[in-house]
Amino acid sequence: MELNQWFEKAMSPDEYIQNMEKNKEGLLHIYENFQTPEDTDFFKKIKEKNLRAIVLTEDWCGDAMLNVPILLRLSEKAGIDVRMLLRDSNLELMDQYLTNGKARSIPIFIFIDKEGNEFTKWGPRADVVQQFVDEKRRILPPKDAEDFDEKSKELYKSMYQAFQENTEFRPEVYQSIKNALNK
Repeated sequence: MELNQWFEKAMSPDEYIQNMEKNKEGLLHIYENFQTPEDTDFFKKIKEKNLRAIVLTEDWCGDAMLNVPILLRLSEKAGIDVRMLLRDSNLELMDQYLTNGKARSIPIFIFIDKEGNEFTKWGPRADVVQQFVDEKRRILPPKDAEDFDEKSKELYKSMYQAFQENTEFRPEVYQSIKNALNK
């Protein structure tokens, strides 16, 4: 399938959010509390490109909870039509956008032009968020340790909380997406 077909198949952000079973409150909290900077020239430049975005995501993903609302705010100002695809139901597309050639990490934002050609892609994390996650993961015990599952659950719970509460991540995510679009 071509990217235009994937875009047409995808659901609107409103439909995605309405159907969320996990992390909905966190996503909406970030959306309601994030405002884009006054980037008038950038927004004008992007509007002129008539871009659209396909978002590969899942509602259980903490990274999506953080990044998707920031993309939605940016897209409102830049005139980008955004559509959402669930990763696990769309592996044919997901497998074309593997992180480091092997991981089905999400979210992935695929920006396409009006002809359906890929303009750029972004995801799954801004560099500063990746550094935060890497630091958190360093404290985990080895995978074969008796308490690995328990410590892993605690870690992910604390990361979800940080993604919701650490407002310093939001401008970093915004800037990272902006940098990808400024090619």
